[in-house]
Amino acid sequence: MSGTAVNEAGLHSGVLGLVDDWSADKQAYHVPWGKAMMWIFLLSDTFIFTCFLTGYLNVRLTTTQPWPPQSEIFALSFGGDPIPLILIAIMTFILITSSGTMALAVNMGYRKDKKKTFWFIVATAALGASFVGMQAFEWTKLIVDESVRPWGNPFGAPQFGSVFFMITGFHGLHVSAGVIYLLWVAFRVKRGYYDDKGFEIVEIAGLYWHFVDLVWVFIFALFYLL
Repeated sequence: MSGTAVNEAGLHSGVLGLVDDWSADKQAYHVPWGKAMMWIFLLSDTFIFTCFLTGYLNVRLTTTQPWPPQSEIFALSFGGDPIPLILIAIMTFILITSSGTMALAVNMGYRKDKKKTFWFIVATAALGASFVGMQAFEWTKLIVDESVRPWGNPFGAPQFGSVFFMITGFHGLHVSAGVIYLLWVAFRVKRGYYDDKGFEIVEIAGLYWHFVDLVWVFIFALFYLL
């Protein structure tokens, strides 16, 4: 057999092998496809949030007008003197707590404790919904009471409004989508959908939720505290 024929035969067998691997749904490096796709999605989302925060820092450092005092704008009063950033602190505490409940859900999932997995996921979703509700209150207060708009505000640099609504709004959409996703996973766990397939989907949902929580830590540090 000539060298050309050998090469063609090798190429043919290689193509057939690739087709067999794909049709058999084989996975490379023992990483499930769902988890690999989630990591790719989170990597792309990391680039987006990095661009947002980098753009905010650039605007913050280059604006010629005074930047609005966040400690005063985001202060709340409970019958006495306003407490700076109290609502943001509560929101941060809620998200950090939700990371703990999500970690417990993953742990219970791998122990195949369906009942506890369900309730820990529901608790995580409830905390996430509370966060979204507080963010809606925060937006309402800024728009109605403080007259902050994406194109301007009465406190100083007009870019403040656009940066605030863009960054917190994009993150809020992620949290809202995460709450829906977690509830979907929770009820499938309750119905026994994953009893035979394993609870790997709970870990995949946990990756998303921990990412959302981590992004908020950066937003809290760079936007509210800086």
